[in-house]
Amino acid sequence: MSDLLLEVEGLRKSFSGVAALREGRFSLRAGSVHALCGGNGAGKSTFLSIVMGIQERDGGTIRRRGRPVIFGSPKEALANGIAIVEQELSPIPAMTVAENIYLGREPVRWGQINFRAMNRAAQALLDDLGFAIRATDLMMDLSVAKVQLVEIAKALSYDAEVIIMDEPSSALGEHEADQMFDAIRTLKEKGKGIIYVSHRLSEIFDIADSYTVFRDGAYVGSGALANVTRNELIQMVVGRPLTEEFIKENVPGDRPLLEVCGLHAESGVFDVTFEARHGEIIALYGLMGSGRTEIFERLFGLSPDRGGEIRIDGQAVRIASPKDAKRLGLAYVTEDRKGSGLVLTGDVRSNICLAELGKLSRGPAMSTRAEARAARDMIQMFGIKAASDRLDVSGLSGGNQQKVVLAKWFLTEPRILLLDEPTRGVDVGAKREIYRIISEFARNGGAVLLVSSETDEVLGMADRVVVMRGGRVAGEVTRSDMSAETLVHMAA
Repeated sequence: MSDLLLEVEGLRKSFSGVAALREGRFSLRAGSVHALCGGNGAGKSTFLSIVMGIQERDGGTIRRRGRPVIFGSPKEALANGIAIVEQELSPIPAMTVAENIYLGREPVRWGQINFRAMNRAAQALLDDLGFAIRATDLMMDLSVAKVQLVEIAKALSYDAEVIIMDEPSSALGEHEADQMFDAIRTLKEKGKGIIYVSHRLSEIFDIADSYTVFRDGAYVGSGALANVTRNELIQMVVGRPLTEEFIKENVPGDRPLLEVCGLHAESGVFDVTFEARHGEIIALYGLMGSGRTEIFERLFGLSPDRGGEIRIDGQAVRIASPKDAKRLGLAYVTEDRKGSGLVLTGDVRSNICLAELGKLSRGPAMSTRAEARAARDMIQMFGIKAASDRLDVSGLSGGNQQKVVLAKWFLTEPRILLLDEPTRGVDVGAKREIYRIISEFARNGGAVLLVSSETDEVLGMADRVVVMRGGRVAGEVTRSDMSAETLVHMAA
């Protein structure tokens, strides 16, 4: 048992009398990657926050190499060799990469920070991990993917023996994710223990050795991943068998709804041409930086017109602002629901109604009755689980938060959906609901443009794939010719 780095038994935690964690049980061995699986609201975050000393436990034991421990703060957990890469990024934008990595632990010489030594140490760490990032770059100049890699490097800089990774690939494209997986394998070889939390089952089976499943705040089961199938793991997570992971019932029409001709956009997008027909789901596929999100920002009027033409139902249109886009029937679900999709200080009702304030107003004032009715209809339509529409949206699970974002835009009755990573950070059950919504929208004649870093999602939902590379269209692939190998080859 000398290789048992961490052992947790009977962990319990309640908030205002409501149990968030009833039976937390987990064990981690040296030189292993152990996946912690469960749906949104399963108790994983509460479990990890107790292990890291962020929250106090109500009961249960935690042993570190056989010794009972109680951490009163993350600092104490770090001192005991436990570090975490959190799902919510927390960089200091105006500081450099090196300053972020060694914040509060800067090397000092003659009473002053030794920036040269700090930059050298940070660059050596980044190079050792294979991350193509300069230690002297400002965080504000990095992409979301690179910020995530810096957060990973920061956690590893503590030389911890136990490393918790909470949805570490949620902001990464396939190339960056491969870099991270290589780093994880290196850590594993060095005898580190990794607790890996992800809703992406494909990467769990790729990187992890073993699994533990939580559901409704309690331990469900654990074992070697080699001894369980994907469907069996899904059933443990959801609590019931899923007949199919993807729901696809749309039939593309013959008539184009959206035509993009020779579009140029900021950040290096050149001469992009494609069309989306009524009832069709088109995926824009490519590596990080290939121009997928930049195309969405141009189509929604968030970036200036740099050339090209946009046609809707055969008519050329000018989109200079989100107001123009919304008037023409476009809706844009961004990749960062907490940063740009939701007002986290607002409640469920106000967030759902945010994009339709004009229609829900009576003169200069909001109609409380119309607002409540609209929110009620959307909550029912999307199956949003909330005790009240006056509940703060920040208190919802990731899957329900994403449904609120979708509900907000569906309330505008759009014709064209721009979906950027619509299932990021949501569990398999919520994903299936979102796939149902997307499929139903297309079946009713709408057009869906989908950006996803999950190849399985693209293969499962798209009727056609427009592959992007270096800001240009590298080619198109029809559903009959789709394969993961083809898409990755074209994108790279």
